[in-house]
Amino acid sequence: MTRKVTKAIFPVAGLGTRFLPATKSVPKEIMTLVDRPLIQYAIDEARAAGIKEFIFVTSRGKGALEDYFDHAPQLEMELAQKGKTELLDTLKNTNMESGAVAYVRQHKPKGLGHAVWCARRLVGDEPVAVLLPDDVIAAETPCLKQMVEAYAETGGNMVAAMEVPAAKTSSYGVLDVAEDMGHMVSVKGMVEKPKPGTAPSNLAVIGRYILAPQVLDNLDSTQAGAGGEIQLTDAIAKEIGANNNVYGYRFRGQRFDCGSKAGFLQATVSFGLAREDLRDDLSQFLQDIAISQQAAE
Repeated sequence: MTRKVTKAIFPVAGLGTRFLPATKSVPKEIMTLVDRPLIQYAIDEARAAGIKEFIFVTSRGKGALEDYFDHAPQLEMELAQKGKTELLDTLKNTNMESGAVAYVRQHKPKGLGHAVWCARRLVGDEPVAVLLPDDVIAAETPCLKQMVEAYAETGGNMVAAMEVPAAKTSSYGVLDVAEDMGHMVSVKGMVEKPKPGTAPSNLAVIGRYILAPQVLDNLDSTQAGAGGEIQLTDAIAKEIGANNNVYGYRFRGQRFDCGSKAGFLQATVSFGLAREDLRDDLSQFLQDIAISQQAAE
């Protein structure tokens, strides 16, 4: 019987240099997309998938991120006294209960694989999900929930995957597909950031994973790979040869790369248009801009 996935790792140690100067004092993960921090989208997705224990891999300067998940008694009391129950409920959704959240430090920026390795003692011998908050996914059924449901049938290791243009495969980990079964593919190889023209497919790995504990054991001996960093895909790829139990999952939804300024802006527009309280004003504004640009041409 496949064990349930109840733990998740959130690698949030990055410096967010692409968003300087904002990230000089504000961790990128709590920059707001509409009215929620990026990390809240990942937390909500994890909760919807049944995650009960949340492990954050942080670094120096991430104190504001830890404070975000703490209770704010003074603020909660003021909202309650003023009868602002809707805001109070919104605020309480950001709280993490004692014992449900843990923080470990990644002291050196050695890559995603190293960040996951830092959490190994808190994971133990259980399967674990990994969510990268930079990847925000709009989906009717949250992406990780889709994966957990598929994982219940397959076990092993699973990565979220999506088709990307061939010209962009060098920016991703790319799957070498053994068998294509629609939403699911079995994987015979993984290549991290392949050189242009060498990618085995255009099916790219994005920031959602379900990993067997053996992958964290593999990270003990994984050497630096692409970019001089310890790559998570290299540790997962070892399981292909050892146990032939790695799968790619084509999720249903739209992924936004909020690690880039353009992606962050695109996500802001898309999530804003999806909100009933914002849709009309934002839509009218975008139409006005389009009309002005056409007139200028």
